[in-house]
Amino acid sequence: MASGLRSVPPKAIAPPAPPMASIQALNVLAALLEARTGQQIVRHRSTRVDTVLLPLMRERRLETLDQLVIAILDGSDPSLAGRVVDALVNCETSFFRDPHVFDTIVETIATVEKTGRRARIWSVGCSTGQEPLSIAMAFAERHERIGTPIPEIVATDVSEAALARARAGSYTQFEVQRGLPIRHLVRWFEGRADNEWIVRPELLRHIAFRQMNLVSDPPPGGGFDLVLCRNVMLYFAAEPKQRAFQTLASAMRPSGGLILGAGETVIGQTDLFRLNPGGRGLYEKIDGDTVPRPA
Repeated sequence: MASGLRSVPPKAIAPPAPPMASIQALNVLAALLEARTGQQIVRHRSTRVDTVLLPLMRERRLETLDQLVIAILDGSDPSLAGRVVDALVNCETSFFRDPHVFDTIVETIATVEKTGRRARIWSVGCSTGQEPLSIAMAFAERHERIGTPIPEIVATDVSEAALARARAGSYTQFEVQRGLPIRHLVRWFEGRADNEWIVRPELLRHIAFRQMNLVSDPPPGGGFDLVLCRNVMLYFAAEPKQRAFQTLASAMRPSGGLILGAGETVIGQTDLFRLNPGGRGLYEKIDGDTVPRPA
């Protein structure tokens, strides 16, 4: 005879949530990030701090962000602060991100080519290298079609960990599927048994990767015709953003082009650039006296 009681299936056990950070710990991490990169941990980013730092905390057998902060301030491992900053920096990127931007890049450099000199491009905040590699692919294939020179490409990022991956030119199946056309994959990458794809050396050699803090370090020298600084300054406070614009302008040739992210603008931010008459998200350095580099 039935007892009238229903069996209740056991509840699924949820994975443990990352430990919450105290206000004091978040303040220390925010100060560290801003000092090293110029970026801020704004309110909507604070919710991901615990998540992105969890793997590092597990490695160090730390249970809370307060313990992580204590380990940073202890100073016994000088590399720890750098690894924390690397984890906090937003390294989101993909191949040929915003395809219309690459049409603008080619059109801008085609104008420079008419002067008879080799163009120079600076990719700021290059992360793990997808942006400068996309530029190199576009111009390498253009070179094969019509014989135009491949621009000199300099790529910089504040994260040494991201740059190490960029220099290695090694990408997962997931990463190459994000924006990379199959013809580019076949032409410029070599597959490996472990589902890794390696950039061919003849493409990688066109890019010089360098570690650089846009707010505090001097820019690469030589004068650039085009600078891409997309989604780098989204989280900069006003003063670091001014210094960053000054650094960019000081590294550019007269009337050089600047491409920012879709949600960024120079309007109301700086008087060193103006919207290019051609539009399409391209800004132009305002000619005049040489722009001094920030002190």
